[in-house]
Amino acid sequence: MRNMEKFGLMSLPIFIILYLAFTIQVYVTLADNYVPTEKILLSCGGLPVTTDTDGRKWTTNVGSKYLSASGNSKTSKAAAQDPFVPKVPYLNARVFYSNFTYSIPIVAGRKFVRLYFNLASYAGLNPFDGVFSVTVGSYTLLKNFSAAQTAKAMNFAFLVKEYSINVDGATLNISFAPSTKAPKAYAFVNGIEIVSMPDIYSSTDGTLMIVGQKSPFYIGNSTALEKFYRLNVGGYPISPSHDTGLYKRWEDDLSYIYGVALGVSYSGYPNMMIQYPPSMPTYVAPLDVYSSARSMEPYPQINVNYNLTWVFLVDSRFSYLVRLHFCEIRSIITKINQVVFDIFLYNQTAESQADVIAWAGVELGAARQNGVSLYKDYVVIIPNGSPQQDMWLELHPNTVEKPTHYDVILNGVEIFKVNDSNGNLAGLNPISDVTNPIRARPSSSDGKIKSRKAIIIGGVSCGIVFVLVIGFLLIAASHRWHGKDSSARVVSLGWHQELERGFTKNLCRHFSFAEINTATKNFDEALLLGVGGFGKVYKGEIDGGATKVAMKCGNPQSDQGVHEFQIEIEMLSKLRHHHLVSLIGYCEENCKMILVYDYMSHGTLREHLYKTQKPPLP
Repeated sequence: MRNMEKFGLMSLPIFIILYLAFTIQVYVTLADNYVPTEKILLSCGGLPVTTDTDGRKWTTNVGSKYLSASGNSKTSKAAAQDPFVPKVPYLNARVFYSNFTYSIPIVAGRKFVRLYFNLASYAGLNPFDGVFSVTVGSYTLLKNFSAAQTAKAMNFAFLVKEYSINVDGATLNISFAPSTKAPKAYAFVNGIEIVSMPDIYSSTDGTLMIVGQKSPFYIGNSTALEKFYRLNVGGYPISPSHDTGLYKRWEDDLSYIYGVALGVSYSGYPNMMIQYPPSMPTYVAPLDVYSSARSMEPYPQINVNYNLTWVFLVDSRFSYLVRLHFCEIRSIITKINQVVFDIFLYNQTAESQADVIAWAGVELGAARQNGVSLYKDYVVIIPNGSPQQDMWLELHPNTVEKPTHYDVILNGVEIFKVNDSNGNLAGLNPISDVTNPIRARPSSSDGKIKSRKAIIIGGVSCGIVFVLVIGFLLIAASHRWHGKDSSARVVSLGWHQELERGFTKNLCRHFSFAEINTATKNFDEALLLGVGGFGKVYKGEIDGGATKVAMKCGNPQSDQGVHEFQIEIEMLSKLRHHHLVSLIGYCEENCKMILVYDYMSHGTLREHLYKTQKPPLP
């Protein structure tokens, strides 16, 4: 299945799909959206007025006053439209056979410029002959750019290139030039978006520092930026219409997390009020970014031995602005030195002893507290080397300060490439064996995944590691819990009340014990499917017999305690894949620990592997 929020064609590995989010209500302050002076959406070759999947209206450039009087161009419909690619603005394109310029009257100031490209054939042309450059004023945005090669190498269905550019005059000129190095070269574009924006990324006071150096870095009116990544960490994707009036698209972060150490994603706790400090405009990032987060809890003895890590593929020989968004939304974290951590970028220390509560106190100029949104900016210089390199973002608990919790937190990430001294933002086209850093990171030095067999082996290996890690966590939690409370095997009233307050009740379905009793016909032994260390598993029917289920009933004498039961609900309720049995719900009444799963009508994988009389799986 295609992950269209990432514009991607590549499916994520099964065991990376785990999304450990606590769906808990958050109370937030109302944030005012930015109202742009210009909001221009040009569908290049499309109908006069069309509406995209996000509800935004696009106007055609056919007969538009923005078109250059000179230059050879034509509009064309895509020869074949991938069903996963939105029609607006990707169904039609304007094709340029010679240099061509859009001249768009605007009010001077900083603008978001977004260019939309769909990998398709137009006017009978070979997509791989579409090699061209794009300039805006003195800035080179793309040079000998191949949308087809880029999309193929990155496994993307379509591309959006976003830039932040300051325009001094009253006209924005966007020029397309087919490459002179390819005899059949042409240029094309499917859509152009221009949105005026406040100067929210500039820094001219000398406080923005280069990571690994003591030198300041300046971002002013002469600086152009290209957006490489924008992530809502621990949360869901945010569409442009749900941004802050700037129409930024936020991805989720799961695809960029290194390995299987995903940490824990969650939303704010009940009655948590999120506020923006006076010095921070509310349109810097939407509330949805600050109302969810990812951390490493709840195993401090494990947290101190690894980094929570994200990996981003970037172009060499450029500087990058990295903006990290923070908001402490855990109700128990309200004081300084409760959570202190170090931040590493490109294997260099960007921040030591980061304390979000302490930062919030400085921003407010008042008592330190949680629920305060803020961000920190850093500049990373990627030296010369291979055309693309990995930029690692790593968070690690700081042990020197001996904080109350060995943990970290992150709510959002934005990464921008900064133009070089020549006004250039263009990098090389990625080669076909360079994959989006999203996932299976090959161990071979050439960076290639050479066959389907290698992918399968890698997926199985990730699964084994995942199971081992989770097993270790559960064992550690069990030891810790039993060491503190010998009654941990019984579902306590306190935990039941915590469920009712919303800690897990929204994760999956809650069954009453009466429903369980009816579904299993009073736990009829004829419906017994098996017995394990945790307890017995019964076959049952719910919803008037419409759904067959398997009910895993905890044995009071087993070693699995309440905490492990709770973790299993939180984890498995967010794990959904057609090859994996899904958790439907749970029951904790009458001191029971019962989990309700989909019934595997075709048997288990083990039975099909070792009992050859079983028919093939469908």
